[in-house]
Amino acid sequence: MKGFEIVHFHSGGRLVLFACALIAAATACGQTYPSKPIRLVVPFPPGGPADAVARPLAQKLTDTLGQPVVIDNRPGATGTIGASFVAKSPPDGYTLLLGTSNELAMSPGLYDKLPYNPTEDFTPLSIVIVFPNILVAHPALPVKSTAELIALARSRPGQLNFATSGPGSTNHLTGELFKSLAGVKIDFVPYKGGGPAVTALMGGHVEAMFATMPSAVSFVQSGKLKALMLTDQKRWNVLPGVPNAKEAGLPDLVVITWNGVVAPAGMPAALVARLHTDIVRVSNTQDMKERMAVQAAEVLTTSPEEFAAILRKDFAKWLKVVQDSGARAN
Repeated sequence: MKGFEIVHFHSGGRLVLFACALIAAATACGQTYPSKPIRLVVPFPPGGPADAVARPLAQKLTDTLGQPVVIDNRPGATGTIGASFVAKSPPDGYTLLLGTSNELAMSPGLYDKLPYNPTEDFTPLSIVIVFPNILVAHPALPVKSTAELIALARSRPGQLNFATSGPGSTNHLTGELFKSLAGVKIDFVPYKGGGPAVTALMGGHVEAMFATMPSAVSFVQSGKLKALMLTDQKRWNVLPGVPNAKEAGLPDLVVITWNGVVAPAGMPAALVARLHTDIVRVSNTQDMKERMAVQAAEVLTTSPEEFAAILRKDFAKWLKVVQDSGARAN
């Protein structure tokens, strides 16, 4: 990983001691990592999409590493509470974050004094899964396409309500980008999580929302929600009839949500390489791919450098959306 180098030493007492000092953050000299349970922080409540990724990943890493990988749910403030906890933890490999686009790329721009820097305070290890958002509407809304929704919004400026799971969430900022690209005025109604937001939409309390694919796909398939577009450059087999962003007339509305594993900044290169290798291997098992397909997500692993580049790019993208829209966290 950029900023770290693996140094090779020849025999000699002093050099061996120096080698031990270099890797002390990862392992005590003469002691193999891991020697105790590992904490995988999920910055959202149990039962949500991130949790559904973290639990099978943790089990597979437990089998690979030979120590329990324990899920630690720390929800709140659109994921920033859990992320802050990990950012302040020792970079010794015993505290990891199942990070998402929310708290690492989207939410930071909304806070004046966020207690971490998403591009400086973490060591990216690998992305694990990706999925698009999906523009869904209540079945009673008299539209059959994104173009018709835009026309309706223009005819009723400020009267359509989009649900969100809170300020800085993927559905909130995707909605802000939609407003800008489509030239419409809509209002956002925040709920305490994606589940309550989708429930409110199905109950008719709001007209539409940009839901994450895992949270909405089953309701689209059952007819409880109407799907208008995917925020991707392609169609997805799980919903083959739903157009992608270009087909829907908004080619710049491409929003791919990712979940990946990061550690605190300063992790030694040897430990980064070890954890990256294990995360990539267990994520790409057929069983994991099948489990994620059920969640309407695709396994996609990266190198630490690729993950860092994606994080920087997405952070810059969403910071501009926040600044252009004037959105702020409550």
